[in-house]
Amino acid sequence: MEYFMGISMAMASTIDTGVAVIDSFGKIILIDKLYTMKDIQFFLDNYSSLKYCHVAVSLPWDNSMLEGKWRILSKPYQMVRTNKNFLNRDNWTQRYSTRGCEYYKSLKDNGIDLCRFELYLTRQKLSLSSYYKERTPADCKFLQNALKTEYQFEDISPNMMPMSQMEAVVGALIMRERTNNPNNIKTIFEFNGIDVINIKNKIVTNS
Repeated sequence: MEYFMGISMAMASTIDTGVAVIDSFGKIILIDKLYTMKDIQFFLDNYSSLKYCHVAVSLPWDNSMLEGKWRILSKPYQMVRTNKNFLNRDNWTQRYSTRGCEYYKSLKDNGIDLCRFELYLTRQKLSLSSYYKERTPADCKFLQNALKTEYQFEDISPNMMPMSQMEAVVGALIMRERTNNPNNIKTIFEFNGIDVINIKNKIVTNS
């Protein structure tokens, strides 16, 4: 039996990190929230079926303190490589956090099938992106309904679920696609020694 695990990595321990595991039949067998890196390490180190899991960990945004509202708003969009004279004081252009990278690299080096994924690019390819602002109640409700109707996760709770848990399901879905249809997966870049993957051709559901 193969399992597909998604981890929606939070940028800090004060924000919940979602974990979801689905089996080969598309059933959610585990869904949970974690906080500190010690919690995450304890969970993974003691998960009995980890060696049978294909694991995808999201790239969290870097939340380092920035000077000025315009830098905070423009951080994900600045084209820094085209401007050699760009002032990168306090490394404010770094988009992704390195939180947990050393631990995930050690898992990969020990034979665990582990990749990273960019959450919002993956949602687009899985037809799970909405027109609402990210992580608003409307966006959360859209993602929950889409997972239930488009991907037949009928055991998803009718009550509003934490966004981190639903984002973890997205990670499990891309690993399932990587296993079932490897030709539709590409490596878009490498982050701290681990491949960041995405889907080549957008998946269109039957709705």
